[in-house]
Amino acid sequence: MKLSTKGRYAVMAMVDLARHAQAKPVSLSDIATRQEISLSYLEQLFARLRRAGLVKSVRGPGGGYRLARGSAETRVSEIILAVDEPIKATRCTEMGATGCRADRSKCLTHDLWEELGNQIHTFLSSVTLLDVLERRLAPRIAEAPAAAANNDSSMAAAS
Repeated sequence: MKLSTKGRYAVMAMVDLARHAQAKPVSLSDIATRQEISLSYLEQLFARLRRAGLVKSVRGPGGGYRLARGSAETRVSEIILAVDEPIKATRCTEMGATGCRADRSKCLTHDLWEELGNQIHTFLSSVTLLDVLERRLAPRIAEAPAAAANNDSSMAAAS
């Protein structure tokens, strides 16, 4: 599964906003400069983030954007979904929701990729902007391979 620039840039911009919006609203041009993202692209992303209720705009001199909720309440999955980025690993489209092949049947690995998409969504739903700012991701990521290794060794012992 590949996350497009739309989802990645939206998350980058929201993390930047969470870091810098403590005292006053943050301008998109400041975010664009710090994150090296096109200002016009950010404007499009923030229009979607505002419609989704994740940011609030402040007009006038010194205006810009603020988070609509605290960084501990804003989940990465919400940001990605707000910019219309699907979190799935199958090649199925909405029209072919029953399967990914021309005859609308499921390919042999469909369920594997569908579950991977579910796991990615679950992970991104568990991560907040504050987690990213405080770099609290390593323990979660480190736990997953350890759990898989334990399952593999218990399966080998059972055979």
